[in-house]
Amino acid sequence: MSNASLTRKSAGELVALVKSREITPVEILDAHLAVIERLNPTLNAIVTLATDQARAAAIEAGDAVVRGEPLGGLHGLPLGIKDVTPTAGIRTTYGSPFFKDHVPTEDAEAVRRLKAAGGIILGKTNTPEFAAGANTFNDVFGVTRNPWNPALSPSGSSGGSAAAVASAMLPLAQGTDFGCSVRMPAAFCGIVGIRPTPGLTPNYPMPLAWDPGQVHGPLARSAEDAALMLDALVGYSPLSPISVAPPWQSALAEVKAAKDAKGLRIAYVTDIAGIGVDTEIDAICRQTAMSLKDAGANVEEITFDASEGKVPYQAWRGLWMVGQQLANIDKLEQFGVNLKGNVKAGLKVTPMDFAVAEQGRAALFQKFRALFENYDLLVMPASPVKQFPVEQNFPTEVNGKKLENYTDWIAGSFLITLMSLPGGSVPAGKTADGLPVGMQIVGPRFTEPKILSLAKLIQQLHPIGWPPLV
Repeated sequence: MSNASLTRKSAGELVALVKSREITPVEILDAHLAVIERLNPTLNAIVTLATDQARAAAIEAGDAVVRGEPLGGLHGLPLGIKDVTPTAGIRTTYGSPFFKDHVPTEDAEAVRRLKAAGGIILGKTNTPEFAAGANTFNDVFGVTRNPWNPALSPSGSSGGSAAAVASAMLPLAQGTDFGCSVRMPAAFCGIVGIRPTPGLTPNYPMPLAWDPGQVHGPLARSAEDAALMLDALVGYSPLSPISVAPPWQSALAEVKAAKDAKGLRIAYVTDIAGIGVDTEIDAICRQTAMSLKDAGANVEEITFDASEGKVPYQAWRGLWMVGQQLANIDKLEQFGVNLKGNVKAGLKVTPMDFAVAEQGRAALFQKFRALFENYDLLVMPASPVKQFPVEQNFPTEVNGKKLENYTDWIAGSFLITLMSLPGGSVPAGKTADGLPVGMQIVGPRFTEPKILSLAKLIQQLHPIGWPPLV
């Protein structure tokens, strides 16, 4: 089997081939290394390769198959880990010059789980400094580019993971999401990503152990592959004080079983954030949402305004940034522009600001709760803007209207984070100039299988193919 054909198979197919002894983990590894050698110099998605460790793990994974040992759901798959997530024995820089040679001695719990499921850590993927920013560049490794057009951004902050998966350099990759950092790169790169309900994927180690903001999530080319990886990540962990076990047995089993959308109540909203949406993106997402009627769904376009959550999010995010960077606060003036601005904004948040923010946040949660009494899922454009040039830090306007601050353009995503709700991104189609358009799917807490089942259906109805670079 050729390298190209191997790397274009789904993660699920690759695991099945390994378990049936039709291919070996080493063959899978070599196939992906060949694509990395060809494409990574252009995309700069993978910033640290752990080839020797990965090869040793792949050989051991092959031996385990021969010995007839029990095999996990990710057995033999090479994986990418975002460069803010610690990996034992593999450089983890956080995209920061202060940590450019840092090699952790302990895996993050999320990484341990991926390894326990048989995953093989092949490399670290690029991220903005400490994941602060929705474009992927830093002073250590430079900029990551979009596989659909290398002149454009893959978004961030899990942009390296998304670009690597979309370009077939990796079958799966891990990301983290606080504002939009799994969902927006998935949207910009034409793949599937999901931000799970806080607590499902353990955050250890993290300075803010009780934080429901940053979560680990999968980036995959299909909804089934995202469910496969999600199953490996979720579950109760005594290392996390907010850890919970999912109320479902297997996301993958539910997604595989989903055949249509009969009886599903879906609300389509153009703009929950009050910032506007590019007209072509809105038209594509609306058309895709309405096409779900043919699959048996009840789809209704509604107005739903959650813009009052923007101010509370900024207060919460500011305090989060200070808490995350407390150990490095003496280096504040040496931080990159995004990280420094975020921490300085957090230092200005007063107790009164935070109290008002939390009251507003609680009221908005009840508004979402009421919405989900009438609808099973909420769908909307994942991004209000098209992919922007890599040289641009962030979009400054939507449809000619100037945005108030640098995070406003991701408000449609961060409002979902603020509510502790799960949200997925799936390609809804392509623009006239051939760029993928992402649709965000949001549900009540712990509805990840339902979100990914709808994502699977959308991919079946509206396939977008491979990036031209691939």
